Amino acid sequence: MGCSKWRSGFNFGHLKVQSKLSVFFTMIILFTYLFYCLNGYCDSLPRPVYDQQSNFQNKIILHDGQDASQDQLGAYNASPVSIVRGQLSDLGNSANVQSNNISIANNFGSKKFPQAIIIGVKKGGTRALLEFLRIHPDVRAVGAEPHFFDRFYDKGLEWYRNLMPRTLEGQITMEKTPSYFITKEAPRRVFSMSRHTKLIVVTLTKSPGLPSFQNLAFRNATTGLIDTSWSAVRIGIYAKHLENWLRFFPLSRFLFVSGERLVTDPAGEMGRVQDFLGLKRVVTDKHFYFNQTKGFPCLKKPEGSSRPRCLGKSKGRPHPQIPSEVLLRLRDFYRPFNLKFYQMTGHDFGWD
Repeated sequence: MGCSKWRSGFNFGHLKVQSKLSVFFTMIILFTYLFYCLNGYCDSLPRPVYDQQSNFQNKIILHDGQDASQDQLGAYNASPVSIVRGQLSDLGNSANVQSNNISIANNFGSKKFPQAIIIGVKKGGTRALLEFLRIHPDVRAVGAEPHFFDRFYDKGLEWYRNLMPRTLEGQITMEKTPSYFITKEAPRRVFSMSRHTKLIVVTLTKSPGLPSFQNLAFRNATTGLIDTSWSAVRIGIYAKHLENWLRFFPLSRFLFVSGERLVTDPAGEMGRVQDFLGLKRVVTDKHFYFNQTKGFPCLKKPEGSSRPRCLGKSKGRPHPQIPSEVLLRLRDFYRPFNLKFYQMTGHDFGWD
């Protein structure tokens, strides 16, 4: 009897010791964890995916406005969703931004074929139009001219798509290559990519940019015979090139932007462009000022920037004076083509 009591007492004591040891080790583990967390080591521990994404988006919203970019110029009237979209896409296109060894570019947006292309016309103001459009937070555009449909078509559509920036839902992808307008094969190739592509043509009638233009434009200066073999002359025969495009695309897929009004009323022309692309009118007159030196509108400086954004030295430069008799001959030459172009587009550009 005494022996059994001694055994039961021993077992009870043994259990109490085990319980105390368990509590002791648990406390050691908790204190160790707290110590490491207070020293910042817990930041490297893995967290749930949804928590990482939530924190990432919160950081973007909290830092809104600190790093001025082209798209932030359009934030005046854009919705908060559009602003976040633009910033997420900016981060997605950065090759250096990584989170947990996974590139942001792999998590946000996708590369798509362009839904809209500025196809012409060379020296008509296409670069200005593209830069003005890039203010809009829902427009993502390739900076350099891809020249896919006129020079690099043999590289294939996947090569072309990889040139495009990543876009989110609600954003549109764009590119501009003004030589497409005069390239015979371009309409069929664009149509093969997508028959729904929107096409923008910037038209302009201006004094030529070469002092010796009259020597190049005329086969015989005395008779006034125009040299139609010169590319600068051929580009201006808009009706001929448009006929080629209308074999594949209806007129409703085109927007013809006036290069003259893009200079005198950039906000008005940009309103038409945004409507055509199905975008909210974010780019307005508050984004522009007229640069008297360049004779061309420039973008007002974004927040955080010390100076406004103007196009390069080769853009908006003054043109040499051309003798009035030369201009009259050129107008006579282009008049029938221009009238046909007016009829085809249903718009009088007032070049005559």
